[in-house]
Order: sequence, then structure tokens, then C-alpha cells
Amino acid sequence: MPYPKGHKLKVRNHIITSAAKAFRTHGVRNISLPHIMKGAGLTHGGFYSHFENKEKLVIETCHFAISDTINILQSAVDKNKDQLPIEAIIDFYLSPQHRDQTEVGCILPALSGEISQLSEEIRQAYTQELQRFITFITNMAGIDTSAGYSLVSNMVGTVALARAVSDAKFSDDLLQAGRIQAKQLIVQPLSN
Repeated sequence: MPYPKGHKLKVRNHIITSAAKAFRTHGVRNISLPHIMKGAGLTHGGFYSHFENKEKLVIETCHFAISDTINILQSAVDKNKDQLPIEAIIDFYLSPQHRDQTEVGCILPALSGEISQLSEEIRQAYTQELQRFITFITNMAGIDTSAGYSLVSNMVGTVALARAVSDAKFSDDLLQAGRIQAKQLIVQPLSN
């Protein structure tokens, strides 16, 4: 009996979702294809009917993960109507909740330490998605691109450092300092 219409796309999306969780938590190089497929509830053998290789999966996962993050940030805006949209984004992105929930958090800080050591094609996809994220943040903040670069660098760097340290108070302090600095950037954007 043939699979129902859309089955292959549904399975492919399960694989990408599993990969996104795994890459956000463990990075790209530390995760095997069998681990990803197991997370999707599938056997390793089925991988190659959906993707040419792991590199192609990483590229598609970067695209998916940034869309996912933007949707999560938009939800934070929708839930916090009493704040400016960019303030709601900053408060969520630089929160202990976002720091601690790595498997559903932003992929940018998760991969920032290893992306330069991956293939040029993966780096191009990461760059494209970073630019898309900067555009989203810049538009939400109503700031110019240069200030957007600074704001996103602050946010991504703060989360990366807050996740890296072993001292919980220090991590919380980093998040708090990042929130303060990020909000200063939107009030007084950098001058060129």
C-alpha cells in the first residue's frame, strides 16, 4: 500500500526537527545521523531517501531553526502587548528560560563556536540566516542595520557565554547585563 500524499514531506520535517534539537544542544560535529534519525523515530537507513548527506541536512536545519526562532520571538511579542516589541524580544531572548532550553532555543549561539570550521556551503547558509535574523531584529527595533549588527551580536554573544559558564549566578548576571546593554542600543543606536 502506498504512503499517503505528503508522507515524505512529513517525514523529512520530522528529521529536520530532530536535527535542529540535536544541533542546538550538541553542535553539528558531535551528533551522528543515527542519533538524529532515532530522535525522529526512524531508522538510519531512511536518511538518504530524504537528504544527500549530513551537510545538506545542516543547511536545511539552519533555515528551519531561524524560522522557528523568529516564530518564538513573535509569540513573545504577542504575549507581551504592554512592552515595545523589541523589548519583549530582548527580554525573552536574554532570559534564563531561553538560555536553559537549548534544544528549542536559537541556533545562532549554539553553532557560533564551530560554524567557522564547517564547510563553505554550511557557512553560507548560516550567514544567510544570520542576515535574516538581523533584518527581523532591525525591523522590530526600528533601528539601522549597523545598530542591528550590534544588537544581534550582543544578544547572540550573551546567550553563548551564559550557556558556556558553569556558575549559575555568573550566567544570570551575564544575561542581565546583556539585557541592559541591548535596551541601551535600541534607545541610543550607535552613530556611524
